[in-house]
Amino acid sequence: MQLFHLRGVDDNMSCQSHTPFLRGHLRLVATMALGMLLLPWSGLAAQNLSHDRTQGTFTAHFNRQSLTNVLEELTRVTSWQVYLEPDTQLSVTATFTNQPTGEALRRLLGSLSYALVPQPGQPPRLMVFRTSVEEATQLIVARQKAPQDSARIPDELIVVLKPGQSIDELAKALGAKIVSFANNHNAYRLKFESEAAAQAARARLEQDPAVASVDNNYWVQRPGDIDLLRAGGGRPLVLTAKPIGDGHPIVVGLIDTAVQSLGKDLDAFILKGISVAGEANISPDSPTHGTAMAYDILTGLSQLLPPGQASSVRLVWVDVYGNNPQTTTFEVGIGALAAIQAGANIINFSLGGEGESTFLRDILQSARQKGVLPIAAAGNVPGTVPVYPAAFPEAIAVTAGDRQGQIATWANRGDFVDAVAPGSSLVPYGGRTFFVSGTSTATAFASGYAAALADKTGKNSAEVERLLLELIGVKKP
Repeated sequence: MQLFHLRGVDDNMSCQSHTPFLRGHLRLVATMALGMLLLPWSGLAAQNLSHDRTQGTFTAHFNRQSLTNVLEELTRVTSWQVYLEPDTQLSVTATFTNQPTGEALRRLLGSLSYALVPQPGQPPRLMVFRTSVEEATQLIVARQKAPQDSARIPDELIVVLKPGQSIDELAKALGAKIVSFANNHNAYRLKFESEAAAQAARARLEQDPAVASVDNNYWVQRPGDIDLLRAGGGRPLVLTAKPIGDGHPIVVGLIDTAVQSLGKDLDAFILKGISVAGEANISPDSPTHGTAMAYDILTGLSQLLPPGQASSVRLVWVDVYGNNPQTTTFEVGIGALAAIQAGANIINFSLGGEGESTFLRDILQSARQKGVLPIAAAGNVPGTVPVYPAAFPEAIAVTAGDRQGQIATWANRGDFVDAVAPGSSLVPYGGRTFFVSGTSTATAFASGYAAALADKTGKNSAEVERLLLELIGVKKP
């Protein structure tokens, strides 16, 4: 079956694979339409790689550069979706000018195989691999070349008032617009005419006795799309919900996008959702990120339950994105507050950003005091850069593991990381199977494990955390 191109093919990129598709639940058996795709791309300028959108050519200069860095630059200048087989290493040394796509890829990728897959209505997908195309599962994300403070929204502030105080007159006096608020918690997102106006207002607010706290607001990017497998995947999840009964049930709060139906049996685990960013218009054609995370939480739950045992665990989702391409730490924070108010005693943050928000950390500290366990994604960029809320000491920070149980090469391994869990899964939806990977998935699995431990043992959050870290904790010096 003519599925992908191997290193050394001609310019028409036609070749047959001699690698059988035997890699368990990640098998890909559908035909991909391949070939050269030369389109007039536009993108950000890259330091060592440029792309001429008119001629469809590349110019590059790399001297012993890591493969990951090269692929990040390729993603940046083309907008391609680039996937790499994990643990693939290559030192790239290449210098050329105005080379067509096929020749440029051959010079950059050396002995590695690759497939450039057209996608109707979307940028092409480049799969880079050593063994077989289905092993190219690591999404390459181009790191932004910007100051660390770039996530800060310069003309906004988060203001928390003391009980009994009113925001309206204060906002009017400061010339601020109230973008969003959580009245039950006296928290407000304020927007000003300029960064200078915001900073002047901050100086006044910090001296105002009616104000409990003032903080910056930060962007949090929307999670990526879920990838469709062109053929069937793993076995469907079989899990039975039992009545909650009296007492306090284990509820996982999912701070993410909206969640769609998981099917009749699994829908019994899902409580009524909450939106703090407006109602989302959801396409029925594919699962949202929140839907995939909900499925993974339930998968993690099932893995620690005896076969056939029903569970009274429930999940409440909070959509903090709506129809927006990003959210902010304010919505993430009030989303967490909404989940706690709805009964959540475990909070899953399969998201994160660079902004070290005092507002969000205060919420996590308060959650801990109430016995709520925050579990957050460490981030998909290799290295040790802090990602929040995972890097807050109040959160259990989860990174992704490879098949050997080691931290995946593409995942964050900072000293704030507490646990490692599987970094990929298959999610059935609408009669098709979708592939999802990242520390988001690992975090969802960890939340499912925590819920199962709490449900089985009846222990408090401190004991559940101890048991969870005994199960998947990272050994620290």
